[in-house]
Amino acid sequence: MRLSIVIGALVALVASPGWAKQPALEVVEHVDLERYLGTWYEIASYPAWFQRNCTAVTADYSLRDDGLIRVVNSCRKGGLDGPLKQSSGRARVVDPTTNAKLQVSFFGPFWGDYWIIDLDPSYRWAVVGVPSRKYLWILSRTPTMDDALYREIVGRLPARGYTPNTLNRTLQPEQPEDR
Repeated sequence: MRLSIVIGALVALVASPGWAKQPALEVVEHVDLERYLGTWYEIASYPAWFQRNCTAVTADYSLRDDGLIRVVNSCRKGGLDGPLKQSSGRARVVDPTTNAKLQVSFFGPFWGDYWIIDLDPSYRWAVVGVPSRKYLWILSRTPTMDDALYREIVGRLPARGYTPNTLNRTLQPEQPEDR
């Protein structure tokens, strides 16, 4: 009896999507980092513990003197009028051929993947993911995005190994606030 329970549990684990081998995550062909710098508004994302109760989420990217990218993530905790929380970090390009594969660090020597997997040719929106498919962000240069464009972007996610129904829309103010 015990052996059948153990075997059943192992079969369930191996058959679960988390254990299935994902195809390689494709990134965009090329990112012009100068054009990518600036402020991005989070339109939607996979739930992440470090963004719990966040609204009005933004990411500001600027070039540092050492060639790395300064990252300042901001959000309002608990609502649009909630207290401003910010986290500063740095990013580095790990694939200089495309500039689409980066790593970010907010805690000392620990780095996490930040891959640009979809990007508007005019740099009005971007989609960022990670090879494990655990995290996903849809970003825009404006705090809101046209619903038809959002559906178009989301419609491409399954082909990249992402589950669209896991996305949470991010509450943003109608107008960008002064930063």
